Amino acid sequence: MSTEPSHSTAKNPVSTPEGNDLKKGAQKRTPKFIKVHSKFKSPLQVTKSATVSAAEEVAELERKSEQLDTEIAQLEAEGYRVEELEHHIDMLHEYNDIKDIGQSLLGRIAALRGTTTRDLYSHFGLELDD
Repeated sequence: MSTEPSHSTAKNPVSTPEGNDLKKGAQKRTPKFIKVHSKFKSPLQVTKSATVSAAEEVAELERKSEQLDTEIAQLEAEGYRVEELEHHIDMLHEYNDIKDIGQSLLGRIAALRGTTTRDLYSHFGLELDD
């Protein structure tokens, strides 16, 4: 195998980067494909109907705020208290944290035993829905 640069021969036509072929009839790297030189088209499409003026956006947000205030007043009239709801939310967060830790531990035990967490659920008498 020769390490010298090869020159254009009948068997080996050479094409320059500018697209000027040194041998007549040689294949170009990019066929006559017009789209190669077309403008870039972003995949993100913005429709004209999606553009909303600032005043329209403010009016929509004010309408949503009034709707939420109405819902809050209705819930308070039904006997719900903000403090009670906050307590329930805090308790749910604590429950979810404890559950995540338990599932993590079951996963580690399953890995050490070479079994699945599903098998450990039945071994420890746990429901899969827990």
